[in-house]
Amino acid sequence: MMLVMNRVIDQTAPPLPTGVRPPERLALPGGVSLRRRTADDIVPFNAAVVRNLEHLRPWMPWAVSAPTLERTGEMTEVGRLAWEDGTDFLYLAGLDAAPGSVLGAFGLHGRIGPGALEIGYWVDLAFTGRGIATDAAAALTAAALELPGIHRTEIHCDQANAASATVPRKLGYRLDRVRQDPISAPAETGRKLIWVKEIPVEEP
Repeated sequence: MMLVMNRVIDQTAPPLPTGVRPPERLALPGGVSLRRRTADDIVPFNAAVVRNLEHLRPWMPWAVSAPTLERTGEMTEVGRLAWEDGTDFLYLAGLDAAPGSVLGAFGLHGRIGPGALEIGYWVDLAFTGRGIATDAAAALTAAALELPGIHRTEIHCDQANAASATVPRKLGYRLDRVRQDPISAPAETGRKLIWVKEIPVEEP
């Protein structure tokens, strides 16, 4: 929820209808795929987060300390339930030739209001600069906008995070606005770039 002009506005989107979900697997170029995050990924995903803590800490408020396997398992279960509920959809990127590998984490999040999903992402430091974030965000954008009732996707990043902002710019998102947010990670400026891609909504 957010406070605007002393009014509380609920930004949580209603769940997608039963049976309406994005694909659980999305093929990307270069032998990479996005797959739905499951309990089978707890160990490799935890290892990926731990080895990328220094890479993630400047931008991710949750990257303060290494998560335990128990904590990763708890959050994986939260993600499973959110998928089943139709509110959030968590993915991992991996190499097709190495089942179970984790090159990064991605998500479609129903936290920006009705008819919209926000795309979030990070990529393992060893695999940055290969276009994985851009390819994955492109696939998630297309998958989201094909869902009934979804007509807008957004990507949010701090103004100082030039690498993250490159992704929506390459995909033809428009910079809709710059929002002042509380600083929650060490490298943030508090100026949040809101990038938007939308399809026209038919009038009733």
